[in-house]
Amino acid sequence: MGSAAFRAVVAEARACVACRRELPHAPRPVFHVGAAARLLIVGQAPGRRVHETGIPWNDPSGEALREWLAMDRATFYDSSRIAIVPAGLCYPGTVGGSDLPPRPECAPRWQPRFRAALPGTSLTLLIGIYAQAYWLGARRKKTLSETVGAYRDYLPEFFPLPHPSWRNRAWLKKNPWFADQVIPELRQRVKRCIGQV
Repeated sequence: MGSAAFRAVVAEARACVACRRELPHAPRPVFHVGAAARLLIVGQAPGRRVHETGIPWNDPSGEALREWLAMDRATFYDSSRIAIVPAGLCYPGTVGGSDLPPRPECAPRWQPRFRAALPGTSLTLLIGIYAQAYWLGARRKKTLSETVGAYRDYLPEFFPLPHPSWRNRAWLKKNPWFADQVIPELRQRVKRCIGQV
């Protein structure tokens, strides 16, 4: 169940409507947390399908991410081990067929509070530029490729990753080192973190 502080953060985040005037639909914060989680996954913001189902990473990007992690759905959604809190809790809508960025006020409002409420977290996956911008700030490299390639610079606290969207297939083909070098270490560190080794 967690501490009173943990329960308060969860309840307040679930009820958050801070961006209601900025969103093209009613706010629906989507996250998945347990007080004892050791791995924190910070992505961008829910897409349309995630907004509709209320389940984070419940889309093709989530399937790709679980493949990167060599993890089944049951383990991925085991909130006693894994917390999922995106940089933007609500679906921001789309423009020209692409999802808009997370609302800029969301990460400063919720990321520090969730982090403080999850004291057992020992590794945080930073998926995509918005998560990396918030948590790494000036420590980021000039490009996402450089940041991901320098992942060891951010360990043991953070592990930066590209977003596993179909739009990044070209990036994955252009950067075979990601599959050859980064994915094996990612899997090993995540397994150690959640107690699978």
